[in-house]
Amino acid sequence: MPSYNDLRPAADHAKKDYALVFPEMTVPEKKRTLENLLILRAGLDEKIAAKKTDRSLLIASWNIKEFGHTSQRLPEAFFYIAEIISRFDLVVVQELKRGLQDLYKLMELLGDDWSYLINDITEGDSGNSERGAYLYNRKRIQFAGLAGEIVLWDELTAGSSIRQLKRTPYLTGFRSGWKTFSLVNVHLHPGDGDDDIEYRKEEVTLLLKALAVKTAAGTLWNKNIIAAGDFNFYRGADKDDPTVETIAAAGFHEVESLRDVDTNASGTQVYDRLFLNSNEYFKVAVDPAGQPNGGVFPIFDYVYRHGQESRYREFMKRHYTGGQDLDAPGKLAGYYKHPWRKNQMSDHFPIWFELIVDSADDFLEQKLSSY
Repeated sequence: MPSYNDLRPAADHAKKDYALVFPEMTVPEKKRTLENLLILRAGLDEKIAAKKTDRSLLIASWNIKEFGHTSQRLPEAFFYIAEIISRFDLVVVQELKRGLQDLYKLMELLGDDWSYLINDITEGDSGNSERGAYLYNRKRIQFAGLAGEIVLWDELTAGSSIRQLKRTPYLTGFRSGWKTFSLVNVHLHPGDGDDDIEYRKEEVTLLLKALAVKTAAGTLWNKNIIAAGDFNFYRGADKDDPTVETIAAAGFHEVESLRDVDTNASGTQVYDRLFLNSNEYFKVAVDPAGQPNGGVFPIFDYVYRHGQESRYREFMKRHYTGGQDLDAPGKLAGYYKHPWRKNQMSDHFPIWFELIVDSADDFLEQKLSSY
């Protein structure tokens, strides 16, 4: 679990000098954070599978809005983000910005068991000063030595209008138990116009080609690959459905329990995706009902909930630049729902699945049957 030292009352600090990440938090802020953490933890217990010691991993992907850029994020939001992340073993993060101060605060809350890997930002307007990150629990999973960006080359892009993906995919290898696998952190071009959809399709086509070449050449370190992140896909045969079919045709299967489930906070699109090239020893765990174990965690059912805007009136007014009267009927509630609470947490929800890492029984049974 994350560190809660900042939320201790003054009497605790009089007995021991606890290290603090947010020493400026007031008593009302601490009490509100503690109350919300209890609600959030109950929600995580209900929605997220329990961690199993050695047999499986909980892997998540989360676009955390402008992490390291926005100045609106309150200290309490870091506790909620840390609480969510700590429920998984490995989290693939998109939209980590140029500044790393938010990441450092988050890592202090997560504690010594957690580590991170990041790539450099993609420079230029197209890259939006973003980088990818992997946050992982070192007691559950280990970095396996592979880390780099997937850079396209001339022969691959011949005949294409694209030379590089706008945000360079971040490829990293991990090991847990006897399983090794590679993760590709993806954040594709946004937008739902015809040109945007065509551009995104070309990004996916080139990425799949690059992965196929590298897999065949043995330069990906292993053939177990998970592609995770914010694909910015829109539903529809005239939108991104054909591109999803292209990914499936290349041998990558979407986690079934995430198929067609809204992942943005507005509840309108399936932007965030998890694909893996599953095989007999690299597959998704199933729940007690026999369904693939995974899902979307709806943050705002538990923190920054509907109808709580009055709690945050002071903070919203402090950062508001919209020029309207927030005390006018409906204005505060509207601004709270969008964009203020999304700036606190994200405009995307975390997605996750359970990966089997101990396939010993399957392996032994298969070898026994071969005699």
